[in-house]
Amino acid sequence: MDQDTPTGLAGTPGRIAVVTGAGSGIGRAVAREFLRAGYGVVLAGRREAELLETADGASEALAVPTDVTRPDDVDRLFSTAVQRFGRVDVLFNNAGIFGPAATVDEIAPADWDAVLAVNVTGAMLCAAAAVRVMKAQRAGGGRIINNGSISAHSPRPGSVAYTVSKHAITGLTKSIDLDGRAFGISCGQIDIGNTATDIMATLDVATGALQADGRRLVEPTFPVADAARTVLMMAELPASANIGSLVITAAGMPFIGRG
Repeated sequence: MDQDTPTGLAGTPGRIAVVTGAGSGIGRAVAREFLRAGYGVVLAGRREAELLETADGASEALAVPTDVTRPDDVDRLFSTAVQRFGRVDVLFNNAGIFGPAATVDEIAPADWDAVLAVNVTGAMLCAAAAVRVMKAQRAGGGRIINNGSISAHSPRPGSVAYTVSKHAITGLTKSIDLDGRAFGISCGQIDIGNTATDIMATLDVATGALQADGRRLVEPTFPVADAARTVLMMAELPASANIGSLVITAAGMPFIGRG
């Protein structure tokens, strides 16, 4: 824990993190990594049972069922975090969906809207609520880490909605970091490629993912715990430092040279 660590309410952990999409995958792994590091962690996601499974009885975990596309839900999430812990130091803005595989001429407008509602509008709403809290709290400031994707750099075939949403996250990250400077609020983005989660199974990465040339190729993956430790490393930087953009992928996956 760095020297800039703030103090919350009496009897609470020194640092408080909100993790969205905490019921599974990367969000669950990151939430548990924060808990192991001594954080108070507010777990957000649509399904309470999965959030409670992530918490696994930890006394410093607070499950708050949240639909990030609903402004009232997001406001309640952050007000509950402040009521319980007194402040918010870190937001891991992780909630996201892939949506159906489709090209631009195939995707249904409703599917397009659904992906952008979660991945872009949901991320914006959570960041906005976090910034409001971070500006107002005693010993102000904080850090937002947005979960992008390597699709923010190079798309997979048939991923138009998801890819566009992750490019939008890059713009969101840069805008938050710029506008937050005067308030001690930093924002960075982690772009993860092929960590072993359930969403990767939907892309058939382990059995043969579609490539740009039409082939199916089994792609390597890496443990989600390694991605979680990387997010914690970004969160643990002193207030004087920020990682604006970080890419972590499975070694040997077709990202550089994808085609």
